[in-house]
Amino acid sequence: MISRRRFGQAFAAGLAATSLAACSSNATAPAAAPSTTPDLRAGSGEHTSLGEVKHVDAGVLNMAYYESGPSAGQPVVLLHGWPYDPYSYVDVAPILAAAGHRVIVPFLRGYGPTTFKSAQTVRNGQQAAVALDVVALMDALRIDKAVLGGYDWGSRTVDIIAALFPERCQAVVAVSGYIVTNLVANRKPLAPQAELGWWYQYYFATERGRAGYAANRHDFNKLIWKTASPAWHFDDATYDRSAAAFDNPDHVDIVVHNYRWRLGLAPGEPQYEAYEQKLAAGPAITVPAITIASDFDGAAKDGKAYRSKYTGRYEHRILDGIGHNVPQEAPRPFAQAILDAARQ
Repeated sequence: MISRRRFGQAFAAGLAATSLAACSSNATAPAAAPSTTPDLRAGSGEHTSLGEVKHVDAGVLNMAYYESGPSAGQPVVLLHGWPYDPYSYVDVAPILAAAGHRVIVPFLRGYGPTTFKSAQTVRNGQQAAVALDVVALMDALRIDKAVLGGYDWGSRTVDIIAALFPERCQAVVAVSGYIVTNLVANRKPLAPQAELGWWYQYYFATERGRAGYAANRHDFNKLIWKTASPAWHFDDATYDRSAAAFDNPDHVDIVVHNYRWRLGLAPGEPQYEAYEQKLAAGPAITVPAITIASDFDGAAKDGKAYRSKYTGRYEHRILDGIGHNVPQEAPRPFAQAILDAARQ
């Protein structure tokens, strides 16, 4: 899930109902006008398949991905987070494909059918490694430049690629904004109530946590889904489609290393150090960008905390009543953001 250092209020309580009242010329009975509040969840759950899984060698991985839309279309690469998978985009991808985009939705390292090509490769979950996987995927698919969109780990990866390799990004859509991990900032403790929201990071810091996640990842991740998106009433079939991706043999190692690395409890690898040094400086994102905030972002929903990080054409959108898995909970607003970003 997203960075712990800015979002002290991790989870919002529920979905607020709104209505508009109109004046009536009938003195005896005021009439209520139809609500003009858009249904942000419209279209969620319409689709149950992303099609056939494809594979390509990309860097240290044999990367699994879904592809839809015309092969000559403007490329869009959509990235999932933890504990989710490409099915977060099951209702987004058809919208973008119908609009003429070539849509690529990969399984990140440690998820689904994506595998390491060598048993000797370190099962590393640090942010630079994940970002370079996606650049390698774009190279393997001969995609020079794409619109990149994501949330959670995916949003962080989008930010990193845009910051380090702006020539590969036509535009970006980043849920929760600029969430590049800063290891120094992560050392600073939060208020007790804020720390409570990141309990799983401390759990993963222990060997008991690693063993518990390995044994109970299905129920563990379902709990995260519920707490991160309390107003999203997904069914078991929806969850189980994504939960299959957690059976990847490297999943536990990647997830545990990611969170231990963020807390400074596990080392990164030397080949990524130069990238991490650049990211530690908080580089600005110069490409066109749209950021999206949801209830999960709490006090950071207004986007002011990271506005200065986006120095190109920029727009910030707020989706009230939506939880952390924005593309699956609100597919049409997310797809619209991609379409709008692609036109910039």
